[in-house]
Amino acid sequence: MDLALLKQLNRERAARRGCILVSEIATGAQRLVLETDDTSADPLAEEFAARFRSGKSGMVSDEADGQVFLNVSVPPPRLVVIGAVHISQALTPIAAIAGFDMEIIDPRTAFASPERFPDVPLHAEWPEDVIPRKVSLDRYTALAALTHDPKIDDYPLIKALSSGCFYVGALGSRKTHASRVERLTKAGASEADLARIKAPIGVNIGAASPAEIAVAVMAQIIEELRKGARASVPAPVREAMA
Repeated sequence: MDLALLKQLNRERAARRGCILVSEIATGAQRLVLETDDTSADPLAEEFAARFRSGKSGMVSDEADGQVFLNVSVPPPRLVVIGAVHISQALTPIAAIAGFDMEIIDPRTAFASPERFPDVPLHAEWPEDVIPRKVSLDRYTALAALTHDPKIDDYPLIKALSSGCFYVGALGSRKTHASRVERLTKAGASEADLARIKAPIGVNIGAASPAEIAVAVMAQIIEELRKGARASVPAPVREAMA
């Protein structure tokens, strides 16, 4: 691979941006397609879109270039949880089983302790001090705000909306969410952005216990990942370079 191309590929990976290395089998020529590129005029445009959705590499045929191999490089979906609560404890193993990396942010050290969360990165700090300095948000990230405390939840919700997170959810009743919408509107969030917040959080399965709510939240995140308006977020597939 050309050194400049390799450096560009590594930059995209480090920045958690999707890209596809296109290799012509007959000639060995290579090019890099970024997920942010306008590929509408490319003969492989539909194939690129499908590959970014699936995250899977593979061989395809192109009328102009013959057989080409598409090596897809995409970051795994990630779940950032605001609040080291009982629901978060139940979410931890579920997210891991579903293939999601997960991090938790909560300034309340009585809740955010390694003893309660031994298997997940934990930030016992205010979200303002963590995002984006230690935890970046992007279109491959789902954010779930679970503290029920505006002082903790509001800032990451605004940042998640402005960062294009594929899923943004918040715990609370419809009345609680109405008050939240008023606050976030005053903070500058648009009506379209606010409409993206899933609240009350989780699929409506009548969940009552923290464990049941965790199942409902994870189900909603996966539904948005696979069927939502931003369904171009790929599967958690990590494939080696060809």
